[in-house]
Amino acid sequence: MTMDGQPRVTALLTEEPLSLDAAFRAVLQPGCGGTALFVGTTRSPNQGREVEELEYEAYQELAGPALEQVGRQAAARHGLGAVYLAHRVGVVPQGEPSVIVAASAPHRAEAFDGCRELIDELKRTAPIWKKERWVGGGRWVSVPEPDAVREVSGGS
Repeated sequence: MTMDGQPRVTALLTEEPLSLDAAFRAVLQPGCGGTALFVGTTRSPNQGREVEELEYEAYQELAGPALEQVGRQAAARHGLGAVYLAHRVGVVPQGEPSVIVAASAPHRAEAFDGCRELIDELKRTAPIWKKERWVGGGRWVSVPEPDAVREVSGGS
């Protein structure tokens, strides 16, 4: 919690490698005995192809606020003390984290539930696009739902 009693929300888009230690430290709170983290990594093979790397692009002006909104909503819904959402942009090689979310709460059930909501809503709403690359080709996958992006941007 911040000095004003609000949950701490950390939202990050970066080209730099993601750190589990940084995620854990960001949500560590004296009043929170439960911490849950989710790490999404570049996997291979996928759908029968050897994936060499993923490339992520984000609509920066909307993605940052979208991550923050996801964090604040999950914190309010689950009584979380702190949340952390970090997503890579640019090229992410095989086996490296593309996304890390973390949640802390007084008890484990709320931390687990909050963490699951963080990753699910991030994937559903954040304007971040993924391209799988393999020998001889690639394709864009996991495009957020248009209505979800519109909700975040405040459009109609």
